[in-house]
Amino acid sequence: MTAAAPALEPEATIGILGGGQLGRMLALAAARLGFRCHVFAPSPDSPAFDVVHRVTCADYTDTEALDRFAADVDVVTYEFENVPAETAAFLAARVPVLPNPAILATTQDRLVEKNFVTNLGIATAVFAEVSSPAELKAAVERVGRPAVLKTRRFGYDGKGAVECFDVTENEHRDHILKTSRVPATLSQQDTVQARRIAEIVAQKFGYVGVLAVEMFVLREGELLVNEIAPRVHNSGHWTLDGASVSQFEQHIRAVAGWPLAKPVRHGRVEMTNLIGREVEDYRRYLDLPGVAVHLYGKTAIRPGRKMGHVTRVFAD
Repeated sequence: MTAAAPALEPEATIGILGGGQLGRMLALAAARLGFRCHVFAPSPDSPAFDVVHRVTCADYTDTEALDRFAADVDVVTYEFENVPAETAAFLAARVPVLPNPAILATTQDRLVEKNFVTNLGIATAVFAEVSSPAELKAAVERVGRPAVLKTRRFGYDGKGAVECFDVTENEHRDHILKTSRVPATLSQQDTVQARRIAEIVAQKFGYVGVLAVEMFVLREGELLVNEIAPRVHNSGHWTLDGASVSQFEQHIRAVAGWPLAKPVRHGRVEMTNLIGREVEDYRRYLDLPGVAVHLYGKTAIRPGRKMGHVTRVFAD
């Protein structure tokens, strides 16, 4: 992550596009530093609405609402990368938007993103473009099995110093992140290489804010970039309880032009997502030593929906 300038003063207002749990945690981190937040989101039951100074509930294409939003904030950031490009451009003409909206054009399209990474000389998992059912067979033959067919768009699952959080090891279930562990079981050489790759991507973008770079580690030890997320990320939730500065505070520092903090990990950390009805069993974690419970305030429980997470910190 890299920092921006000039610096905002406390009591400035930070605008956040998106009202999910990431927006909620960004707003809480901003409040801790003395900033106010104004969240713009289309859903009236957005979890972030519960914890901020002001809200705008409107569609991302509502230019009148966007105009009012821009006039009320000092800088705009976003909690997810699928903000419509037109929305980001509209706001950028009126108020600083960080990270740069131009980065969305790369990260919103997985094919463009992978071509961007390979052009940097960084390896990715083997991929092939599929634009029609007729191309699918040839693409599978080129990539090999097993293979995963992904949509190109709308998938979900600056200058200054650059700071990296510890490399995180992720375990997925049913294509949803279930558990993150820090430190990752990587060699020192691979750890250094992973950081180097992330720094190259951030510097090439001229990036301001927190950036997540997801990688695969092959059995032979080679690192391959899978995806780039230009935002705070689920795999960084462990930093809320397991580090001296969270990914959310670090992002707010960056977009506000404040110096970045040096992350210090408190020990071995494990973060587990509470998915769907797992959240109903949250009470069993409340009295466990070293465990913190985070509930997102979502009213509707659905299969596959992230409803909260728990973090366990073990002394090294």
